[in-house]
Amino acid sequence: MTDTEPRTSGTTDGETTTGAWAVLLPAERFEAERLVHHDVLELTGPAGAARPRPGDRVAVLVGEPLRLVALGRVAFASSEIREDPDDPQSDPATGSLVVTYTRRALDEPVPVDGPAPDGPVVALDPARWRALADRIGPPPARSTWLVSLDLPIEAASRAEAVRIFWSYVQELGPRELPAFVSPYGDELAMQAFVLGAEANQDPEEDD
Repeated sequence: MTDTEPRTSGTTDGETTTGAWAVLLPAERFEAERLVHHDVLELTGPAGAARPRPGDRVAVLVGEPLRLVALGRVAFASSEIREDPDDPQSDPATGSLVVTYTRRALDEPVPVDGPAPDGPVVALDPARWRALADRIGPPPARSTWLVSLDLPIEAASRAEAVRIFWSYVQELGPRELPAFVSPYGDELAMQAFVLGAEANQDPEEDD
């Protein structure tokens, strides 16, 4: 059984740092995050002295209208090089920014009052971050779901059919292929999803 249990048990981690940041995602990147599950959000970090450090808290936002879609903490990029190789706590030598998700609200973003950040990565008052974290609430209860993808494949053998199937999956992906999901034990409640949202696959219902 595939599980995507969050790495943290509550809304936030312990208060180990004082830094807080707002990350504003473009609409296209937000849609990409909704299509495929990721443990981390990889971005280009801000240049200059004022930039996120590992452990800093992050509120991930999307605009028009402004909404909160996730919380996270800054982590080191796996290929990141330190400015001082002998000091693992020294600043990053690259501009990469990796945020480990601690709480997601990608499917039900939380409306946010006030103006949008004036850049893709902006320092945030810790009290403002806490207010946003409190609005997103604790993680919802988890359930088991059955997810399937059925494609009619013409092939000379079962093995070839499987190869062609995976080629279609890689080529078309979640933007074009409908995935079918139902609660475990209730297959009659099956619903198709395309582009990360429910999609009607019954042409008779469109008439």
